[in-house]
Amino acid sequence: MSFDRAALAEAVARHRRVARVLVLETAGSVPRDAGTAMLVWADGQSGTIGGGALEWQAAADARAAIVSGDRLARVPLGPDLGQCCGGAVTLLTEVWDAARLAATGDGPVARPLPGGPAGPPLSVTRHLARLRDGREAAPLWQGAGWVVETQSPPRTPLWIWGAGHVGRAIAAVAAPLPGFAVTLLDTAPERFPAPLPGGVTALPAPDLPAAVALAPPQAAHLVLTYSHALDLELCHRLLHHGFGFAGLIGSATKRARFRSRLGQLGHTDASIARIACPIGDPALGKHPQAIAVGVVSSLISRQASKKDAWDSEKDRAG
Repeated sequence: MSFDRAALAEAVARHRRVARVLVLETAGSVPRDAGTAMLVWADGQSGTIGGGALEWQAAADARAAIVSGDRLARVPLGPDLGQCCGGAVTLLTEVWDAARLAATGDGPVARPLPGGPAGPPLSVTRHLARLRDGREAAPLWQGAGWVVETQSPPRTPLWIWGAGHVGRAIAAVAAPLPGFAVTLLDTAPERFPAPLPGGVTALPAPDLPAAVALAPPQAAHLVLTYSHALDLELCHRLLHHGFGFAGLIGSATKRARFRSRLGQLGHTDASIARIACPIGDPALGKHPQAIAVGVVSSLISRQASKKDAWDSEKDRAG
């Protein structure tokens, strides 16, 4: 895990002052690993550091910190909170606003711990140099009263075409995950759920196929509108536009028909084969939430495979 600047920026834009609670160190049996973080604001929070009583107390302390300032605390889970884990965590709670976030830049986020030296010690400077030249890749490091986190890679844009039952379910499952930036599209505002799940952007477009031109070229797409004709046109436009991944809801029969029709529209078999159909895990059933679990699970696996390939390539280059 690493510093998710996009999620923090979104929370700061909405709530102005946000406390970020970071699991800085762990000892023994604990709910989550070092590097796990959650965001807390006056009347809500996102993410989780786990542990029930630990998270409840950490959120309460974070809301107090929004007024009083950053804090660093070691929490023994058994003696202090009565949890069965028996371990201990050190929590760093930092208060972020737009000015502090702007000062982080795009590289590793290095800053002093509460009570640490104002200027970076030599060990911090050396660690930052190793990060820059690829000799170090640890997402979280601390030493000499400072902490350094690498920033998370950009979130994958996930465009969900159709705000029906399945589209809404997928958006709700995917939105809380750190790796996706979810956009839900449909033909009219009244077709969207109210309220939208947190972290989901609604994009009403009366001419839905024309909206394909707005999608980032690396986006993942899930096509599941109320109309097979609309699904077909979206697939046609996506094949011309380009994408990182595309999935189409449907059966083996729908897949065969779309393959034939897209071929008639001039697309090659290899190109058409890039569109996955059906989506999800048939073993989970056809309930919208079951489809959503299968679809999002496959997207997470795909992201993990890409990260492993990227890490291997970086190791070879380094």
